Amino acid sequence: MTGGTTQERQAEAIDPQTYRRVLGQYPTGVCVVTADSPDHGKCGMVVGSFTSVSLDPPLVAFFPAVTSTSWPKIQAAGSFCVNILSADQEGVCRTFFGSAEYKFAGIDTTPAASGSPIIDGAVASLDCDIEDVYEAGDHYVVLGRIRSMESAVRHLPLIFFQGGYGAFSPLSLAAPDRHGDLAAPLRVVDLARPLMERFAEDFDCRCIAMTRVEEELICVASAGQPQGGGDSTTHVGQRMPYTPPIGSAWAAFEDDDHIDRWLRLQPNVELRDRNRQGLQAVRDRGVSLTLLSDAQREFVSTMDTLAKSPDESVRPSRDVLQNLSFDPPELTDETMGAVRQVSAPVFDKEGHVVLVLTAFGFGRPASGLDGLTAALLDIAAAATRRNEGHAPQRRAQQ
Repeated sequence: MTGGTTQERQAEAIDPQTYRRVLGQYPTGVCVVTADSPDHGKCGMVVGSFTSVSLDPPLVAFFPAVTSTSWPKIQAAGSFCVNILSADQEGVCRTFFGSAEYKFAGIDTTPAASGSPIIDGAVASLDCDIEDVYEAGDHYVVLGRIRSMESAVRHLPLIFFQGGYGAFSPLSLAAPDRHGDLAAPLRVVDLARPLMERFAEDFDCRCIAMTRVEEELICVASAGQPQGGGDSTTHVGQRMPYTPPIGSAWAAFEDDDHIDRWLRLQPNVELRDRNRQGLQAVRDRGVSLTLLSDAQREFVSTMDTLAKSPDESVRPSRDVLQNLSFDPPELTDETMGAVRQVSAPVFDKEGHVVLVLTAFGFGRPASGLDGLTAALLDIAAAATRRNEGHAPQRRAQQ
């Protein structure tokens, strides 16, 4: 009979090579944990096991090996900074993996409040005090209480996967359903995302999916990048009010009572009449068009600011929203040249709009705006069919 406990026999059966191979299927971010040690000065170590632990209190953790020579230096400091490396900082990672006595040569840093070095160019940094340390097998569990944190979301993170380094380059992103009010639209997003990805690639643009929850419009998915690339910000999760003229792709297909209530949110009677005409244009064309204007420039700037660093105090003003230029009654060469966004609805089984797919950042498509619009209508129609939905019969202007 084989000796030892069941746990001991199972541990013997899991050899280190198999352990690394299997766990290598799980991609992790790459961090450098830094500190300013009282006896050793600046010190740091590469960590691939960083994780969040608690929101209240704000705790994070990492897991240094008990044999690590860098961890005792960091522990002596009593605090540390987690630097989440960007995709172009593989060289920084290799430096801290190396055997050099001083690893900060040629690496620019700024001190955090604790004194720990923040590595310039990192995707994010978290300045922490050591909360507790536990021994766990051949590693320690180090809990850190966050003092302060910041991020630069325009950068993509460095990823460790299957024994090598790489960049996370998503085809598309979908929003989490934290409040339980996005279950139905997210099911449709799952059907639409492959269509959005191909469309965004074909037209070198960004394609987002919006849904309406009561009086808010929420971005629930994003695919592609604006023409020229280089912008890794995402609008997923952003919310804006369902107010004229925003939301015309939804309101155009509702009943008269709903349309009247929506239009009354616009206090300017002249603009209200223009918005009503715009709804008929949406029904006739099947798409909603957003035109370049001063209000549109300010709106885009505000939303980009929110995407980079969400701040509840930063919101597009009501004046900006209500003065956006949507859905011109006639499409002249001038208005066609001013189109900056094209939006097409996706319908459910009852003929209600469940998603709106919006293309922007497309520059001058080779097939022209007509070609892009036709392609967007095609993928919206395909998503409607996949959802077993149907477009309502077109209604005459009231």
